[in-house]
Amino acid sequence: WQARVEALGFEFHSHRGTPYWDEGAYYHFTALEIDLIEATAGELHELCLQVVDDVVRRGDYQRLCVPPAAIPLIEASWQSAENSLYGRFDFSYRGAGTPKLLEYNADTPTALFEAAVVQWDWLESEGQRLVHSADQFNSIHERLIDRWRVLDLPTATLTFAAVDSSPEDLGTITYLKDTALQAGLTAQEIAISRIGWNDDAGFVDVWDKPITTLFKLYPWEWLLAEDFGHHLAPKAPRMIEPAWKLLITSKAILVELWRRYPEHPALLPASFERSAIQGPAVKKPIWGREGSNITLERLGSAPINTPGPFYDGPFVWQAAAPLPGLYGNYPVLGAWIVGDTACGLGVREGTSPITDDTARFVPHLFT
Repeated sequence: WQARVEALGFEFHSHRGTPYWDEGAYYHFTALEIDLIEATAGELHELCLQVVDDVVRRGDYQRLCVPPAAIPLIEASWQSAENSLYGRFDFSYRGAGTPKLLEYNADTPTALFEAAVVQWDWLESEGQRLVHSADQFNSIHERLIDRWRVLDLPTATLTFAAVDSSPEDLGTITYLKDTALQAGLTAQEIAISRIGWNDDAGFVDVWDKPITTLFKLYPWEWLLAEDFGHHLAPKAPRMIEPAWKLLITSKAILVELWRRYPEHPALLPASFERSAIQGPAVKKPIWGREGSNITLERLGSAPINTPGPFYDGPFVWQAAAPLPGLYGNYPVLGAWIVGDTACGLGVREGTSPITDDTARFVPHLFT
């Protein structure tokens, strides 16, 4: 399998000497379950957009804990109708009832290439041999290409940037660059650390040419904290994802969604105060990543705590929705949004109830 996936361009298929791409199992859904996951992701995305529109109109940014320097960027990007490219909802789903929203990775989601391309190749080469007439919830690749064509970018040349020490991040932007090229755009790829500043030209690439459109696989909150962050102004390069995504990638969106839509079957009680949550709860850093600095309370057992760099918060609390334990594995479902459409599913499977960067990607199919 290593040779097969490497032929697709999947170079980061293993992690610290163990497989990250895992064909030792697959997840078999029914068509009705897929319809439910698709509908839930699409509906939650629309609710998030309603929150953004209302927050920008009212100027009520405190609820979502965004950095003050981000507010003019958020307002300019939303009022200019800057379209987004993609995002990923993470769900806990036990095969019954409605999937429960754990978080929305709306700014820098990864696990994209393996969801869009590698597991589709697995379906055609292995899955349909195992399960006759099997299909897969996966039109991610085609929708990405189509999305580039309607983003209304100021230039046909895109610069893709990520941290060059992360094989997964580099693999993700290489794949996205390929979808942009297939859409007929011109694209280049550089390490984000190589982006420079010129007082006359603004942000420039390694050839000192102005960057007019930038896809950055680098969180907005990190950008704003950088030494060059004060140069990020509404007249800076067109950014993908746009700055308004900060409002919904912050885990404070979980609190705001619950405040507005407490009867929604996909939402879990969420608050900035532990006392507002009945029963076991999960403490999450608002700007946390990769399962870092999580506290998961459990009935009858000691809580699980994970280490990480986000120990000083701020935090939100969310009612626990434990991942199903299957033979010692805990799957989280990633439902992909491209543009405003739910169009794919990826399953990551860890050996801990808290999903972290050691979780494996496992393919799926449905009949």
